[in-house]
Amino acid sequence: MAKLNPYNNHKMKMVLISPKGPLYRTNGGIFKKSLRYQPLTLTTLAALTPKELPIEITLIDEGIMQIPTDLQADLIGLTVITGTAIRAYQLADQFRARGIKVILGGPHVTLMPEEAAQHADTICIGYAEKTWPQLIYDFFANNLQPCYKQSQCFDLSDTSLPFPERERFNRKYFLTQAVFEATRSCAHDCEFCVAPTAWGRKQYQHPVTWVIEDIRQFVNKTGKRKLIFVDLNLVSDLDYAKELFTALIPLKVQWFGLSTVLIAHNQELMQLMAKSGCKGLLLGLETVTSGSLGDAGKKFNSSVNYKELIATLHKLGISIQGCFVFGLDHDTPDTFDATVELAIDAAIDLPRFSVLTPFPGTPLYKRLEQEKRILTQDWSLYDAQHVVFKPKLMTVKQLADGHERAWKKIYQYKNIFKRLWAAGNFQLLAVTANLGYRFYAHNLHKFYTCDWPIGQSPAKIILQSK
Repeated sequence: MAKLNPYNNHKMKMVLISPKGPLYRTNGGIFKKSLRYQPLTLTTLAALTPKELPIEITLIDEGIMQIPTDLQADLIGLTVITGTAIRAYQLADQFRARGIKVILGGPHVTLMPEEAAQHADTICIGYAEKTWPQLIYDFFANNLQPCYKQSQCFDLSDTSLPFPERERFNRKYFLTQAVFEATRSCAHDCEFCVAPTAWGRKQYQHPVTWVIEDIRQFVNKTGKRKLIFVDLNLVSDLDYAKELFTALIPLKVQWFGLSTVLIAHNQELMQLMAKSGCKGLLLGLETVTSGSLGDAGKKFNSSVNYKELIATLHKLGISIQGCFVFGLDHDTPDTFDATVELAIDAAIDLPRFSVLTPFPGTPLYKRLEQEKRILTQDWSLYDAQHVVFKPKLMTVKQLADGHERAWKKIYQYKNIFKRLWAAGNFQLLAVTANLGYRFYAHNLHKFYTCDWPIGQSPAKIILQSK
């Protein structure tokens, strides 16, 4: 141990940070406790840190807390998505200027490793279950490597993997700490999705026994039985999904998760989901425009009648968060109102709109770059709420204005009432979430005009371009 401990009986101080994203440019951010759930990345990394080493770990989610100006640490790790990249690089440069070693990891680093490496002492590419412990051992041995990359034989089948250390965050800041993950990545190949580019189309799966034990321990410790699964597509592997849902039944939990609309073709699966405690699903409905599903690489959605599927799920007691994206190549200025009308008519409990965003490295980015339609590489604008490319059948301003108009229209009080009445869903969570999104809809303009502390954002210029 002496060889691995250069701190002379003192604990090494490590700080893990999730930098604030574009929705938190103003003090306190746009999403308050009512709409925030505790993330898993930092608590998972804390759990993976070798316990035999003398390390004092601090977690900071900058969306809910400030980073102390006099932060003291021997090693700082930052998890980076594209929208937080500029903020992460700013922080990393400041820490390194003070002599602190910095690790950068996360989806954006996996997509843009050469860029990220300019701001870090080491980077982590891909999933870190195997590489993180080795990185920490190397740091103690003063042998830190410039890059730690996910192995080609990576999997999640090891039942000895530790569970996330959720208790390291104060639960008062979040709607829930009951956030779980059974699988990663997705078998589909949507053009705009980061997952297949960053991690491939193979779905990685924790053993169902591992997932159930994680949930069981959490329930026994907290008494909380409402869970969120953050898996990109819980039903990507039907056999695995059925095994998981069957195993959930004895736990008598209520859960929310993500799925594709292809569940419409499997009545047995939907009934099993309901029996296992499913109370809400996020569905990627994407678009109402003919031809746009092909643009997105989601032609399989066209086999489903959205209204019929949602009605079926409502009868099973499952509420719906329906997600749509604006700006696909077949979208026109008429798309916004048509989408709002569908969301009302189909009684979607919680509609959500985003602007098509060509995240770096994705097939969408490469195509738009070849077509010279990328307007900026200011990653702080890559938040799915800004327009960073030239649309095909409308102007940049029409897309930005239409997106904002759709948000405001769908969350008018009368339309909230219409949707929830038709869905038969006036539960506190549904009402609170709708009111939270109404607040967001009426504050969108703040995020098109405000600037980062590190410099002038070109948002205004982009929105005024034609």
